[in-house]
Amino acid sequence: MLDHVIHGASVVDGTGAPAYTADVGIRDGRIAVIAPGVTEDARSREDAAGLVLAPGFVDPHTHYDAQLFWDPYATPSLNHGVTTVAAGNCGFTLAPLHPERPGDADYTRRMMSKVEGMSLVALEEGAPWSWHSFGEYLDALEGRIAVNAGFMVGHCALRRYVMGEEAVGGQPDREQLDAMLRLLHDAMDAGAWGFSTTQSSTHSDGDGQPVASRHARPAELLALSKAVGEHEGTQIEAIVAGCLDQFSDAEIELFAEMSAAAGRPLNWNVLTIDAAVPERVPRQLLASERARKAGGRVVALTMPILTPMNMSLGTFCALNLIPGWGPVLGLPVPERIARLRDPGVRADMLERAASKEAGVFRRLADFGRYVIGDTYSEANRGLTGRVVRDIAAERGQDPFACLVEICADDELRTVLWPMPPDNDPDSWALRAQTWQHEDVLLGGSDAGAHLDRMCGAPYTTRFLGDCLRGRKLVGLEQAVRMLTGDPARLFGLRERGRVQEGFHADLVLFDPERIGAGTATLVHDLPGDSPRLDSKALGVRAVWVNGVAAIRDDVVTGAVPGKVLRSGRDTRTVSTR
Repeated sequence: MLDHVIHGASVVDGTGAPAYTADVGIRDGRIAVIAPGVTEDARSREDAAGLVLAPGFVDPHTHYDAQLFWDPYATPSLNHGVTTVAAGNCGFTLAPLHPERPGDADYTRRMMSKVEGMSLVALEEGAPWSWHSFGEYLDALEGRIAVNAGFMVGHCALRRYVMGEEAVGGQPDREQLDAMLRLLHDAMDAGAWGFSTTQSSTHSDGDGQPVASRHARPAELLALSKAVGEHEGTQIEAIVAGCLDQFSDAEIELFAEMSAAAGRPLNWNVLTIDAAVPERVPRQLLASERARKAGGRVVALTMPILTPMNMSLGTFCALNLIPGWGPVLGLPVPERIARLRDPGVRADMLERAASKEAGVFRRLADFGRYVIGDTYSEANRGLTGRVVRDIAAERGQDPFACLVEICADDELRTVLWPMPPDNDPDSWALRAQTWQHEDVLLGGSDAGAHLDRMCGAPYTTRFLGDCLRGRKLVGLEQAVRMLTGDPARLFGLRERGRVQEGFHADLVLFDPERIGAGTATLVHDLPGDSPRLDSKALGVRAVWVNGVAAIRDDVVTGAVPGKVLRSGRDTRTVSTR
């Protein structure tokens, strides 16, 4: 007997092949039969005529490491059809933690709050922090999550465990490096998907210091990368400063050498595509070209949508990462307002924001293109939804001065929404072209991080809606393959990423006339009533994880059928050689 039959769906199988109409039967968590007119007895059935049945989407870059403890449904990703998430990225993981240094957990929470924009209260109250080894961390999630989740082990945690406070600023001796390697091997033996690290200049810990992995030299990174290649079904994920704009020659060489040393793919986040900077894409993809020559493979992640992202002069956000802006925006609010009102200070800030050093953050400095969001003072009544350049013209001010005055009237609580500068036909044409490159993969949502600032999780449904009813840059079958089969192959997922008999029944049923995502709105549903941005899924009828319905019409069912996916058991090796 079948557990469930989905009748008459248009099956888009994740391979890029043309859609076809069939019934799909599920049994014991797997796809048991795909055929027209399935009549075998089943415990339940549903009519899917006019709907599309696709594999569950695979998000290759998330930070759900903590959220899964208080939200086993990984919302809103699961609502938007994501059935498998890759976490533990950018060198940041919650394990291992040294058993003799309980303060390391507090350091980790403060670091994650600063560098990944997670609520400190949610981190403190929402997770048990009951583990020490990486394997114990994975075990703490086993059997209680609704999505499938795989985890890299983060370089910062490895360094902190072995070197303690010396991890920030110090260099490991031979004995310490050997200890890090043993920890990494232990983590991968327990099922870690591989190794993640960051060298990005934007990543600082809760004390404002460069995170531990930023102090690692190439020899350390290559030794850890080589260890990855000794385990089945593993990967590398890495971030360097050039990910934000354009790689240096040394960064290109480092990525190629790390991947070649492991004999495993290395992916990085995120390739920003903008027709106004046409030299960026070919420069970034030089890393992939160089890696292939060296016997490795470097894959760039890029988002197929423009992710809504808000800013504020009152709380930490991307504006703080513009060179020279952090010291001003880090002052107490009264001093910050006084400094921001100083024309000389503003002129210096704008000059720094326009510099080459600012990289991709230069895009944030066109303040005339900002839209005013929530306001909090009588002086700002009626400004919500208005564009700063229009308000500035009315007041006879330059846009940055105007924006500062608006925010100062709200004691810097004003919510700001920058309009993306790359929402033009040439940029979208360049995206469509770049997506076809063999070393470019869609993804990079950062779901689970920067919760009150951005909402990247709905990229799957928003992209499909755009493909079906918007720009139509790629066809439905190709779009589904990009979200399912392609990431499943990169990570070597066993029997996932396709609608095929014998595969795990990770499935999404959606209405092609409605598939999309609602407007990102701020909700207060984290532990401690902390805020995050959420977005409703539109047109998603149901999401199955391992054959069990986890979502029905954008509502969680209460089932937790997800699995902690462990390297080797649930992933196979994707070799670069």
